[in-house]
Amino acid sequence: MAAALLANTLYSLGFVLEKRALTALPEVSIRQPARLLRLVLGSPLWIGGSLALAAGFGAQLVVYRTLPIAAAQGIFVSGLVLLVLLSARLLGEETSGRERYALAAILLALLMVVLSLREGSDTVSQEAPYPLILLVCVPSLAAGLWLYGSAERRARNRHRRPTTGVEYGVAVGLLYGVSSLAIKGVSSRLTTSGIGGAVLDLLGSPYPYLLLFTGVFGLVMSQAALQRCRASLIVPVCTTVTSLFTAVLGTLSFGEALPDEPLRLALRVAGTALAVAVLLTMPKHDPAPERPAPAKELASP
Repeated sequence: MAAALLANTLYSLGFVLEKRALTALPEVSIRQPARLLRLVLGSPLWIGGSLALAAGFGAQLVVYRTLPIAAAQGIFVSGLVLLVLLSARLLGEETSGRERYALAAILLALLMVVLSLREGSDTVSQEAPYPLILLVCVPSLAAGLWLYGSAERRARNRHRRPTTGVEYGVAVGLLYGVSSLAIKGVSSRLTTSGIGGAVLDLLGSPYPYLLLFTGVFGLVMSQAALQRCRASLIVPVCTTVTSLFTAVLGTLSFGEALPDEPLRLALRVAGTALAVAVLLTMPKHDPAPERPAPAKELASP
């Protein structure tokens, strides 16, 4: 529990620091990844944010070795409250009434998932068949890249309405969902006695390669999206998609049993359905900026 709360704090702080650093940088684009990396690596504030995220990754590894996947995701998403507070305080971002209701509904949905758990009865699985992991992950990566590309094409439209970043958040969330499954897989391979055996066992699995792919593409995609959109909205959307992806597909892939009691099963299914429904109904565009009223014409003499 302590490691999960620490991961929440580090992730929230890391995203806010990166957003603040990106605000001061020239516009970045995924079509110029080398320029993007050169710009962000030249920002001490961005480096501080990425170090916080890396420390959060380390805390997440500890969590996955001690808690079931669904329980871990429920605790991780509770960090959205801290993120929204930090975004308002440090970035000056304000959420609309509809967005606040949506975030509250997401928290309620994930609370239902947490309440569906029972200490001692939910097992922590350590193994998953590699073909099944690839069957889940490869189409998800393709869907995330396609959705991000679609959002980018619409963003280049000169006459587009300002976007809230929901599509970006879903796309990056799918990549990070795959990354989360890979983290779970890495934690399961670190049980071999001896460092050499553990490394060989890990290299023979798909997990380090999935982490490398999602790490590179996730970094470039998330930074470009974070610069264009509000962190207080895009990060909760991304986190929710990641958590749902990991809790549902991760539980099935790693063979962690669903609740056998009707009430607990209903809470988990209803919580998942509510979170998905909220994501589908969230506003896709920010209100267009108000145009100044036209000056009154002078009356002719």
